[in-house]
Parts: sequence; structure tokens; C-alpha cells
Amino acid sequence: MSSRPIVVGVDGTPASDQALEWALDEAAVRGCPVHVVHAWTFEALTDWTETTEQRTRAESEALIDKAVQAAAEKRQEMPEIVRQSLRGEAAETLERALEGAAMVVVASHTGHRLRQIVLGSTSMHVVRHAHAPIVVIPVDDRELAKPAR
Repeated sequence: MSSRPIVVGVDGTPASDQALEWALDEAAVRGCPVHVVHAWTFEALTDWTETTEQRTRAESEALIDKAVQAAAEKRQEMPEIVRQSLRGEAAETLERALEGAAMVVVASHTGHRLRQIVLGSTSMHVVRHAHAPIVVIPVDDRELAKPAR
């Protein structure tokens, strides 16, 4: 059993659901916890009240809870889960969350070249900057066609 966690980034898409599923399967084999990370941003110029920032954090926490619950429904046992709703840009936030991690799991968004550039920027950043083993879960176009939560 390892105490070093597997870190997985989620964003409410079918692609990140697949990454979470893979991370949970691997954690079961390794006997380690899973840190489920979602990054959120708060735009001070458009979001004026503290309540809005609190709502943004609550939405992030709900997104994590929904992803974990959906994955739990498919399993008899779950590894230890640590939910991390962190303020910041996705790529940099995920990179910071990797300290001490056994590995990181992210989804690769495929399809049109422009879509790869925009939607794949987080996984590309992690691949370039992570100091832990990286697993990039490929996703086909049919999965991308499903709506995000």
C-alpha cells in the first residue's frame, strides 16, 4: 500500500470522467488514495461580490462530488478520495497539486486541430512540467460529443 496519491484532474466532461475511472482503477491496484482536482477561476472584473466567488467554489465542489458519485456507483469499493477544489488556471493548479504524487492522470481531448490546441492545453502543460509519471487518457470524438455536466 502506498501513501503517495494519484492525482486526477476533472472538468465535468466525459473525457475527465474516463480519466477519473482510470485513476480509481489504478489506485485500487496500488492501494493508494486519489486526489480529485478541479480548478476554478474568479474574474474580479465581472464577478463583484464575495457571494459570487463562494458560488463559483460551490459549483466546483459540486462538480467534483458529481464525478466521484458517478464513479462510485460503478464500484463495490472506492479508494480514499481527497477532493480538491482549487482556485486558479487549470494547468498551473494541477501542476501545483502534484507535489508528492505517485502519478497524474489527465484526459486528452481529441478531434479538430483547433479543439486540440484549446482543450488539450491543460494536458500538454502537465506533460511538459510534471515531476511525476503522467498518464494521458485518450478520448474519441463520440465521447467528446456528449454534453458536459
